[in-house]
Amino acid sequence: MDILFITHNRLGDAVLSTGLYNHLVERHPSAAMTVACGPVPAPLFAPAPNLERIIELAKQPYLGHWRRLWRATAGRRWDLIVDLRGSAIAWLLRARRRYVLQPPATPLHRVAMLGALLDLDPPPAPRLWATDAQRRAAAGLLPDDGPVLALGPTANWGGKQWPGERFADLAGRLTAGDGILPDARIAVFGAPSERDAAAQTLDRLPSDRVCDLVGGVDLPTLYACLQRCRLFVGNDSGLMHMAAAAGIPTLGLFGPSREVLYAPWGPRAASVRTPQSYDDIVGHPDYDYRRHDSWMTGLDVDTVQRAAGELMRRTAAEAA
Repeated sequence: MDILFITHNRLGDAVLSTGLYNHLVERHPSAAMTVACGPVPAPLFAPAPNLERIIELAKQPYLGHWRRLWRATAGRRWDLIVDLRGSAIAWLLRARRRYVLQPPATPLHRVAMLGALLDLDPPPAPRLWATDAQRRAAAGLLPDDGPVLALGPTANWGGKQWPGERFADLAGRLTAGDGILPDARIAVFGAPSERDAAAQTLDRLPSDRVCDLVGGVDLPTLYACLQRCRLFVGNDSGLMHMAAAAGIPTLGLFGPSREVLYAPWGPRAASVRTPQSYDDIVGHPDYDYRRHDSWMTGLDVDTVQRAAGELMRRTAAEAA
């Protein structure tokens, strides 16, 4: 069985779609899977089961990326096409069955929306993969010699970034002797392009307890590193969704984005937002999506610290 799975360019949306990919493999265990996605999330799918091919959809002028995808797939008759981009490509290819995602009439979390496409209730939770070699690499980066607090102080837009110095302040509180993770090491995650943004946090942390994982580590290895952490706190980002998929307690910080659509998914996940609602922020007369000024300054460290403590207590109680 040949399945074409068309997913997203953005890392976060691609992570959220992995549960649907995994569902297809479990339902069709002999399927040969072809994944079409952006270059950034492509490494996520490299260790995925049943993967035959990844087609990277680097954006090109005049819809050239879609023409490239058509040329790469038109010579095959597909048993199933799942198009999460809502494009026309699924209708231009030969296929026995097609599922093409369309925006829902009412706001719905992305995972629930993807599940509804195939009438799945409950919707499949995101699921990531790593090879044995990548897990060994993660063990070298974060050995099992004590708890690790994971921080995600960056995002794909400056407006969604909580100030870096507040991440450092929070880490100090959480890893203090009377904190919820006393004497824990602190792992800081981010993409290579986010080095300057991450430095606002890294430069304020004790160097003897920091593991700098900003850039230079492939996504499946980062995922394996996240699995070795005790708690993740970070901005609304693809990394936040990877942490939730790793199954660790994950606290997402929200301001100019909607947690009803993109909160971290799973029983060990929670979110906290600015005192201002999403509508208050984007309706503000000074709001400009082209600027990178933070819209997260209304969220104080005390509030995030309390939310992290509540999340850890809840997950501990559920595990007992």
